[in-house]
Amino acid sequence: MGIFEPFRAIGYTTSSVPFSVQRLGTETFVTVSVGKAFQIYNCAKLSLVLVGPQLQKKIRALASYRDYTFAAYGNDIAVFKRAHQVATWSSHNAKVNSLLLFGEHILSVDIEGNLFIWAFKGIDQNLSPVGHITLENNFSPSCIMHPDTYLNKVIIGSQEGPLQLWNISTKKKLYEFKGWKSSICSFVSSPALDVVAVGCADGKIHVHNIRYDEELVTFAHSTRGAVTALSFSTDGQPLLASGGSSGVISIWNLEKRRLQSVIRDAHDGSILSLHFFVNEPVLMSSSSDNSIKMWIFDTSDGDPRLLRFRSGHSAPPQCIRFYANGRHILSAGQDRAFRLFSVIQDQQSRELSQRHVSKRAKKMRMKEEEIKLKPVIAFDCAEIRERDWCNVVTCHMDTAQAYVWRLQNFVLGEHILKPRPENPSPVKACAISACGNFAILGTADGWIERFNLQSGMSRGSYVDTSARRSFAHDGEVVGIACDSTNTLMISAGYHGDIKVWNFKGRDVKSRWEVGCSVVKIVYNRLNGLLAVVADDLIIRLFDVVASRIVRKFEGHTDRVTDMCFSEDGKWLLSSSMDGSLRVWDVILARQIDALHVDVSITALSLSPNMDVLATAHVDQNGVYLWVNQSMFSGASKVDSYASGKEVVSVKLPSVSSTKGSQDEDFDEPIVDNPQSKDASAFTTRDLQIPDLVTLSLLPKSQWQSLINLDIIKERNKPIEPPKKPERAPFFLPSVPSLSGDILFKPSGSAEEEAKGDEVEDTRIKSGLAPSQFVQLLHSSAEMKNFSAFTDYIKSLSPSTLDMEVRMLQIVDDDEQEPEKRPELFSIELLLDYFIYETSCRNNFDFVQAVIKVFLKIHGETIRCQSRLQDKARKLLDIQSKTWQKVENLFQSTSCVVAFLSNSRF
Repeated sequence: MGIFEPFRAIGYTTSSVPFSVQRLGTETFVTVSVGKAFQIYNCAKLSLVLVGPQLQKKIRALASYRDYTFAAYGNDIAVFKRAHQVATWSSHNAKVNSLLLFGEHILSVDIEGNLFIWAFKGIDQNLSPVGHITLENNFSPSCIMHPDTYLNKVIIGSQEGPLQLWNISTKKKLYEFKGWKSSICSFVSSPALDVVAVGCADGKIHVHNIRYDEELVTFAHSTRGAVTALSFSTDGQPLLASGGSSGVISIWNLEKRRLQSVIRDAHDGSILSLHFFVNEPVLMSSSSDNSIKMWIFDTSDGDPRLLRFRSGHSAPPQCIRFYANGRHILSAGQDRAFRLFSVIQDQQSRELSQRHVSKRAKKMRMKEEEIKLKPVIAFDCAEIRERDWCNVVTCHMDTAQAYVWRLQNFVLGEHILKPRPENPSPVKACAISACGNFAILGTADGWIERFNLQSGMSRGSYVDTSARRSFAHDGEVVGIACDSTNTLMISAGYHGDIKVWNFKGRDVKSRWEVGCSVVKIVYNRLNGLLAVVADDLIIRLFDVVASRIVRKFEGHTDRVTDMCFSEDGKWLLSSSMDGSLRVWDVILARQIDALHVDVSITALSLSPNMDVLATAHVDQNGVYLWVNQSMFSGASKVDSYASGKEVVSVKLPSVSSTKGSQDEDFDEPIVDNPQSKDASAFTTRDLQIPDLVTLSLLPKSQWQSLINLDIIKERNKPIEPPKKPERAPFFLPSVPSLSGDILFKPSGSAEEEAKGDEVEDTRIKSGLAPSQFVQLLHSSAEMKNFSAFTDYIKSLSPSTLDMEVRMLQIVDDDEQEPEKRPELFSIELLLDYFIYETSCRNNFDFVQAVIKVFLKIHGETIRCQSRLQDKARKLLDIQSKTWQKVENLFQSTSCVVAFLSNSRF
């Protein structure tokens, strides 16, 4: 276990698996795969509503029905009810390639031609298939479809070209279509009966009548590639949408039998799925370029326009940087996109605009990719001037100019920075001053020039008069940095020369040689240290003011890809192509932690609060987040998390944010009272910050309503008195109920009625109704783990929870021995639960509300029973000590704020 623990991956929208669409009530949801997990979006605004857990292998096919999601991975099929896996179907001996929802069954087809039929009603009891069909040896299934109105029948397409019609009820092949001597890639049923559309690998679409085995019309794509997705419009327009492996969506008019419109730059990758919404002129598409888009047909010429979309990088990011105090991440990818990802809410992620790329591409008849700026190779940002002018500068591959961006409006800026325009050279390095007013650019031929970000004008160049040429460096400028007071500017040349310049005077103050080619430099403005990595794989730390080396770190065995300092300057993080991420302690001059991942890290960034680390990896389109465990334990426990010189192998974070340390040993909760053995007997994970408490994150109204339930009931009483119910027939005996409705007794003998009355009276008096509340309380106490009980009572409404607590109340006053009162045992277990939760400092606000209601109802019972009094004293002691620490922090913070607010600076 190291300092950084895998948290989750962001920036993933969809992968190369067709989506599954379902309708629940008036809303439509789409389920997409993202590697080994799945995500569900609400189609109304393409907002993310659910992320599924991580599977062992990548998902190969998806299907969904109401709350159930079926995901095929490897040879198995996982069944989820919302985000919880409820079953695994494992009868295939080969990889499952297709899933089809068929009424109350799921059909699964593997690559060896085995078709299994699964019933998902009563999944817990039935984990075996209800039917099995073996296809012919010379028939390799590629896709499966159910034609509308064809009872118990499916059509299976093959890679060889023929199609087969099967009855899954009788498990017999009914008919075989010859096909068109091309592999079947996709097909879909049309609104017209007996008609289907078939997409082939040769780029042709065949609209076929399967009842008479007659071809109605044939369309052909103008671009090369297979027809990978098809969909018919159901809003009355005779349209067929087709998508190909080239990323182009074609719209065909079935009445006129011709091409109506083409969306040429619909996606940058192969189209995976197309779906027309029922009775709506809206088409949804997904692609392997990590995007989902919705198109609406509302223009006068019938061409679709982009309605909404959700996307991420279609190629791996090259540079990343935390922004806005760690709430966002700036990311530049090889797909020519410059993006802003939100760490908190996925809906806030977006691509920065490059000013009307789509319109310019359409006008110039070019691809959007050709209009976009070239991939970013370096960038810098300054938050201090975000509201005033452009505050981000980017350098692009083989581009002799730098571009500025205005993050407040998420757009490309109006100025273009061109260093040495009379003899242009590609810009290789950039930096923004601490004040946010200046940008310094370094080029491939050694030229360094300063620009004003507000006006975009040049403010002079940095020239070394002692050099052979009138340039700053003899070779390429690989890095530039500025100090916090605009006093010094540091630059590094490729040949190993590092120079410190007077920022305003633009003359050289000092210089030194590294001895080999420099790859990258990183400067920390707080401690004035410059980290330099060279071709010899050694990281050197220089004191810029003293112009001497102060630290040297060795350990990487391959090219160092990126480095960053922590905000306080105590840590230096470095990544390498050897797959390692190393954390160096600058003060102790040693490595304190190292981890190894299977996919090498290409870029990294540590948040200003040092709580989250972001990494980008080779051939991975997302940004991966890691949690700093030492932030939750205090400085004294850093060594216990750090691995030292040992390199620990870890897996990459998953999309579903399931931590990889779930199988690790749990720590015991911190219990301040050594006598509270009942609470310390239960184990939990200690994730709390020392001396603080963790809240339940429940709505404030939920636990406040529990406290004020009597007032709410009094306020909500009806103004008119309740009407007397109509008289029931005299021969139907009735019993009173809590709701006030009439309940009629079932007919039976007087003896049975008397016995039933006696049982009912005993149940009410004892207060031990066999409710789930009491059952969970007892089972949790036996297992010494109250987590399930906590989740249950948090899900109850305030009135239900109040009723459950009142059901434990002692009704009768008969003299009876305490050990013979079962309700006292339940009250005692509730006190144990309160001691446990309070000592763990979990769900503090909610537990306090429940304790208040509990004492209000059972306070007199606790006062009369000695064994309950002992438990209550323990609870009071633990609660006092827990709250005392929090109150002391409140008081000290309040004093500091009061002092600073009254001080004059």
